[in-house]
Amino acid sequence: MMWQDLVFLVGSVFSIVFLVPTLKDRTANVPLGTSLPSALIGIVYGASFYSMGMAFSASGSLVTGLLWGGIAALRSPSLSTLSPEIGSIMALFSSD
Repeated sequence: MMWQDLVFLVGSVFSIVFLVPTLKDRTANVPLGTSLPSALIGIVYGASFYSMGMAFSASGSLVTGLLWGGIAALRSPSLSTLSPEIGSIMALFSSD
């Protein structure tokens, strides 16, 4: 295992710790302009790390990307303005 793999994993875990409360907070509003690029970057970084044999970094980046994707889907105020159908589906999905 490379030491760099652990360094990137620690960075991802740090991000995950701070993203989970945002995902759980029903009053959070995160713009799509922030959440979608962050989700894409996390997934691309995860695929890149995986291709370099850095499994821990890859998993941390992929989870971070997925959390950003969840934030984009559930906590974006502008998603419902794109399509009322998407907004109503997301409202049903996020309600307990």
